[in-house]
Amino acid sequence: QVQLVESGGGLVQAGGSLRLSCAVSGSIFSINAMGWYRQAPGKQRELVAAITSGGSTNYADSVKGRFTISRDNAKNTVYLQMNSLKPEDTAVYYCNADWRLVASIPDRFRSWGQGTQVTVSS
Repeated sequence: QVQLVESGGGLVQAGGSLRLSCAVSGSIFSINAMGWYRQAPGKQRELVAAITSGGSTNYADSVKGRFTISRDNAKNTVYLQMNSLKPEDTAVYYCNADWRLVASIPDRFRSWGQGTQVTVSS
């Protein structure tokens, strides 16, 4: 069973920083793209940042220049460094990972973490 466990959320003042981590566990062949999404109350879940297995990244326009996504393939972990946080960054943050079960099966699956709350006070 594949599990994603997030950590690092919390309460921070505007202008502050937080670092989210998401570790993938389970018996799998490989992890492809990994990403962070967020969902604020009353809003749809939106992509924050994503990173491929080769390290290519993309970001939502609202976080460019403030957030940095990275990954440690040896630890099956993805990170989100969030700087210059704003009250509008307040949301539940979810990580996800696209993975393959075994080398002989090309199908990819997607799993999600349970979410971690980030609250930015003004």
